[in-house]
Amino acid sequence: MYMIKIAFTGGGTGGHIYPGLAVASYLQKQTHCQVFWIGSNKGMDKSIVENAGIKFFGIPAGKLRRYFSLQNCLDIFKIVAGFFSARKILKKEKPDLLFSKGGFVSVPPCAAASSLKIPVFTHESDFSPGLATKINLRFAQKIFVAYNETANFLGETYKDKVIISGNPVRSEFRNADPLIGKKFLGIKENERILLILGASQGAKQINDLVKQTLPELTKYYTVIHQIGPNTQWDLKNSEKYYSYPFFKEEMPHVLASAEIVLARSGAGTIWECATVGKPMILIPLSGSGTRGDQVENAKFFEKAGAAINFTGDSVNPENLIRIISDIANNEEKRKNLANASLKIGSQDCLQLIAETMLKTLEKTKTKENL
Repeated sequence: MYMIKIAFTGGGTGGHIYPGLAVASYLQKQTHCQVFWIGSNKGMDKSIVENAGIKFFGIPAGKLRRYFSLQNCLDIFKIVAGFFSARKILKKEKPDLLFSKGGFVSVPPCAAASSLKIPVFTHESDFSPGLATKINLRFAQKIFVAYNETANFLGETYKDKVIISGNPVRSEFRNADPLIGKKFLGIKENERILLILGASQGAKQINDLVKQTLPELTKYYTVIHQIGPNTQWDLKNSEKYYSYPFFKEEMPHVLASAEIVLARSGAGTIWECATVGKPMILIPLSGSGTRGDQVENAKFFEKAGAAINFTGDSVNPENLIRIISDIANNEEKRKNLANASLKIGSQDCLQLIAETMLKTLEKTKTKENL
């Protein structure tokens, strides 16, 4: 029997890796295939991918910036080196398809795959496309997007390439058990949990808010706080407060055990929350260091009634306490937020992505055999 081989690429953050792993896992369960991953030779990419049991190849990765920086000159060489490294890997491994989950490391593999006539597919998680996605569009046969509105950012040139799919979320979140989560946390079954998440590396703004508001927050909830793996933390765990550097395979169950979630609004986090139907308080990353994608994500979920968008000058301890107490004391509000969240998260795009790629492969193989 012919063994399909599929290359995956993307990285830099967990938000670019975990959705790709969801697609890889689904394909492995549904069809006879091998997969491997091309990611950055620095950072978290390698450990996350290999922990999922997938073969990993590291390449040089240069960051794509929209602003002037002398570092851009150095990174051009990294991008070129990444292209030739990825091309060498692809020539040796001979995949049938390449699936990109974005991030600056994905551009060289997508360009290299296109140069070798390997079909390329890419997925954009955010409301508006990032620079890497806009570049990868030139090489891709199809682009999967999470929101209907995202297609408007891509222009008429790429209209025929767009497929509205939602965001891929690992199947573990759809089967998550809150009792398993509470058992892992060592918390009683009847405890109400406020889960606080930064990004995969933590979030200083959120961590500072926790320090300033913890006595008030614990009046309503047991607080479970992901602080980031490299954060120096001086708050001690107690009966009502527990801090963790980073959640791994236990994350789906921990998320399912929460009554509400306070988090950034990276695409991976908010869609995982929506998959388990959680009310959200979102503090999007904003300012000069970001292109505004988290702000757009948060606005979409707020408009849909699934989240409270907590941004700008309003982000202060007093307002956070007010928002938390309001939700904690209003069961109807929690239910409305949860139902709206679950409505978004009920979209399961894994089957659509897999079927689209495999149909393309089938057509390609048919042409080759003619």
